[in-house]
Amino acid sequence: MPVPVFDLDGTLLDTDEALRTAFVALGVPAETVTFGHVLADECARLGISVDDYVDVYDTGLAQPFAGVGDLVAWLDRWAVCSNKHPRSGRAELDRLGWHPDVALFSDAFAGAKELAPVLAALDVDPSDALFVGDTDHDRAAAAAVGCPFVLTAWNPRTTPQPTDVVARHPLEVVDLLVSPGASGGGAAAGR
Repeated sequence: MPVPVFDLDGTLLDTDEALRTAFVALGVPAETVTFGHVLADECARLGISVDDYVDVYDTGLAQPFAGVGDLVAWLDRWAVCSNKHPRSGRAELDRLGWHPDVALFSDAFAGAKELAPVLAALDVDPSDALFVGDTDHDRAAAAAVGCPFVLTAWNPRTTPQPTDVVARHPLEVVDLLVSPGASGGGAAAGR
């Protein structure tokens, strides 16, 4: 069975309110906040420091998407690969009682997230993993190492591409993990 690796914001956690609230607290107009970016890039675009942002970010506002708690409870071995700042990412995992085998955050990457260090820490080949995410850069991270990718359509902001495997509910990821070949070739779960 493949080892699932998850993005955090927009994949396991609905963090839009938490992200927006932190930026607004720093004087950024709510309508200028966009989602799905590397935090350092978005902070630079909006003219604020990452440290100031992390200081006002409320980890209690980030909530699991419906069904994610059941998915995480089902998992035996799993990982997180996220552009999130490590302080808030680890605080959210701790608050929720989630204990992935590996959790790497923005401090582990030179820029956007990379799956290679996560897979190395898991001692798993890309073909024996499944990356689950919600953005173009998640899709690109999977493609860069040849790892199968699943788009989280339970996040309404996702935009499926023709070759994406699409999961409309978190428990559809379980089906992809236990069904050999279900994650390959653009097949879509739940269609």
